[in-house]
Amino acid sequence: MTFGERIISLRKKLKWSQDELAKKIGTSAPIIGRYERNEIKPSIETAKNIADSLNVTLDYLLGGSNSAVLDKELLKRLEDIESLSQEDKDKIYYFIDMAIRDAKARQAYKE
Repeated sequence: MTFGERIISLRKKLKWSQDELAKKIGTSAPIIGRYERNEIKPSIETAKNIADSLNVTLDYLLGGSNSAVLDKELLKRLEDIESLSQEDKDKIYYFIDMAIRDAKARQAYKE
């Protein structure tokens, strides 16, 4: 998926018009349209503003990651975990692993 396609997809998911996104980042709707059609590329600062407005990482928006799930809230949680002691991290990872395992098991039984 291209930079422009990702903007379109995320913007539509949020039910925003080009004008609404443009206002959030301080530009115009025609410029957003040109980004979406991949006619022009924004500056790094503008691309970061777009990513922030759409609540995704710049890496995702630029195609470096295919996971839009790594949103700002998840990254904040990971940063919070990173600041803990190794013992606390191990406990948290244990519970995360347990929850993932259980979710995968439930998913497997549904199929």
